[in-house]
Amino acid sequence: MDLDVFVHAHRIEWDRLDHLLRRGRRLTGAEADELVDLYQRTATHLSLIRSSAPDPLLVARLTQLVARARSTVTGTRRASWRDAARFLTAGFPAAVYRSRHWWIPTAVLSVLLAALMGWWIGTHPEVRSAIAAPEDLRRMTVPGGEYETYYSSHPATSFAAQVWTNNAQAAAMCLVLGAFLCVPVIWVLFLNVVNLAVGIGLMSSAGRLDVFLGLVLPHGLLELSAVFVAAGTGLRLGWTVIDPGPQTRRAALAQRGRAALGMAIGLALVLFVSGVIEAFVTPSGLPTWARISLGTAAELLFLAYVYVLGGRAVRAGNAGDLDAVERSAELPTAA
Repeated sequence: MDLDVFVHAHRIEWDRLDHLLRRGRRLTGAEADELVDLYQRTATHLSLIRSSAPDPLLVARLTQLVARARSTVTGTRRASWRDAARFLTAGFPAAVYRSRHWWIPTAVLSVLLAALMGWWIGTHPEVRSAIAAPEDLRRMTVPGGEYETYYSSHPATSFAAQVWTNNAQAAAMCLVLGAFLCVPVIWVLFLNVVNLAVGIGLMSSAGRLDVFLGLVLPHGLLELSAVFVAAGTGLRLGWTVIDPGPQTRRAALAQRGRAALGMAIGLALVLFVSGVIEAFVTPSGLPTWARISLGTAAELLFLAYVYVLGGRAVRAGNAGDLDAVERSAELPTAA
């Protein structure tokens, strides 16, 4: 492409589009139609210049012009309660459902690894001695020890807020850092697995594994599910950098990134529920079977929410992404 010739041929159109945009709403019907036509042409011009002769100044000017035109053509809209309801009943569960091929294997492998590491710690005294001194281990695992009193060591309300904040941060890190070729996500996930394995190993070595599971399962089922969903989504985002599939890498990352951002909001709500369970149910005086039953019910409700509402939304064409009108248009590129 001869850039000078191209600019000379289309400069009048760009100037005319800029003039119409400056007039704002004072346009006749014919001028509004002309603005739409010029917007589409300029968007195509921008795509051609980017792919064939990417002059930085010209690209910057046309990018700004196309953005202004798109805002004028599509208008602006405010989020409403209807948008929030649609997100909770369709967008979020659809995104989780679509990523199930990533987070379910992540969950299975993580649980198996935690069980294996827990068995290794519980059956090898030299490993436990490397974790802490014998008196410290005893202080953690005896009846009324640190593992049991941890959940009632602070007022329930502040404890719930602290737990929710910590877990939401971990989930957000998995979602945001997934684009760095999956490595940070694997590290965050590994730390969670190690923490779980240490508890399993130490309490099983003290013959109190049933007590540990009775404390962890009520909130842990839902909490770990949210972490596994975040980790699986982050791994999917990281793999997109490596293999974007039939889409361009930029378009694939934009789609996966938007879905991940929405999932961060949804998972924060899920983790809020698990935090409430951890603060009010786990340390309560309810029998162990009742506490585990409540945790299991919360987990089953989440899975039903994902598979029923999410599956229905996906079959209806919801990809867990923004609506088409809210996304940037994917423009054709020159071969």
